[in-house]
Amino acid sequence: VQLVESGGGLVQPGGSLRLSCVASGSIFAINGLGWHRQAPGKQRELVAHITSGGSTNYADSVKGRFTISRDNAKNTVYLQMNSLKPEDTAVYYCNAKGVITKTSMSDYWGQGTQVTVSS
Repeated sequence: VQLVESGGGLVQPGGSLRLSCVASGSIFAINGLGWHRQAPGKQRELVAHITSGGSTNYADSVKGRFTISRDNAKNTVYLQMNSLKPEDTAVYYCNAKGVITKTSMSDYWGQGTQVTVSS
């Protein structure tokens, strides 16, 4: 199983970006999908999470600005980020929890995508 993120980049404050993460491999189902981020010198933190049933939760710092969604048929999770602030600058990582394959159920991480918010 591999997770591949895309959509990061440089954006001005107040701008928007949409991150995508595709899970590939012999996957039967994925329970939770989430986005975490890690800024330089800081610990990795949860940004948003979505269950297989579509329930979501967000970090307080992004509520009202970010939206997480998923396409189960495509094993893909998205993060729409609006009204971006310089403090959103970080490497964003996709996380898949409870990935069910023919032989196991495990958690996986993507390689990360850089988001930089700067004028």
